[in-house]
Amino acid sequence: MSQSKLVLVTGATGFIGRYIVRYFSKQGWSVVGLAKTSPENAPIADLQAYHCLDLPSTELNNLLDKYHPDLFIHCAGRASVGLSITTPREDFNANTALTFEVLNSLRTSAPNCRFIFLSSAAVYGNPNSIPINEDKVLSPISPYGFHKWQSENLVLEFARVYGLLSASIRIFSAYGPGLRRQVIWDICQKALTEKAVNLQGTGTESRDFIHAIDIAKAIEIVAESAQMQGEVYNLGSGRETTIKELAALVIDALEYDIQPQFNGNIRLGDPLNWQADISKIQTLGFEPSVPLEKGVKNFVNWCKAELHII
Repeated sequence: MSQSKLVLVTGATGFIGRYIVRYFSKQGWSVVGLAKTSPENAPIADLQAYHCLDLPSTELNNLLDKYHPDLFIHCAGRASVGLSITTPREDFNANTALTFEVLNSLRTSAPNCRFIFLSSAAVYGNPNSIPINEDKVLSPISPYGFHKWQSENLVLEFARVYGLLSASIRIFSAYGPGLRRQVIWDICQKALTEKAVNLQGTGTESRDFIHAIDIAKAIEIVAESAQMQGEVYNLGSGRETTIKELAALVIDALEYDIQPQFNGNIRLGDPLNWQADISKIQTLGFEPSVPLEKGVKNFVNWCKAELHII
């Protein structure tokens, strides 16, 4: 794709959305951002335009008619397993129903636009073996996982029935400066503010951590090189890391002498072990570029500044 291409990004003010906006802007794309937060929270410097829009909205069709985007990256939606369990209707509306409305708007107003849906490894649930490839039988254990799976099927539906050029990317455990939730933030802020790290689980639970910079890079590679027939791609580092190992990396980067403690309780909806088989996306040319050790050090430095700790 040439540098004159235009990409429209929903959820542009979210954690991953901001990285995507910044990366695509640096690659020479014209970037239009959509989100429901006020403009002062948007990465304005990296955007050609920003629209405060609470999706779903008929205004999306007007924007598609105005900009004629070459690529549409759908980052908007809820990303909380816990909230999906306590308020499943809201999660369904913000994920599955919203994805349908976006796809339907593209069908009618921008049928030649490429579409990338950000899905989640939550669709796999608790796999019986790792690493997990895209052919693994899906078995979500949370409404969030089910709603991401349903959204993937909508992407496939619009590809097969309407010919919409599209793909879904199953992101494993995203992290990076700017993330103010999930386990890496939990470990870091507890170590900094409490000088103690008390965590859920046993510490043997594992994840596959992928830096948000690599997520943005992978999305561009998929947009440029994938078949775009509604298929799915895993996106992780291909490396399994236990939470105990992650805590040690964070504490070492802080140069603290803390022994993390685990309460042994597994939260409802949380999988036990994840590791991505990323060979499919590697065939398109993607390789992770941020080693976890380096990424953790950068995150720790950001977290210290965020919490005003010298």
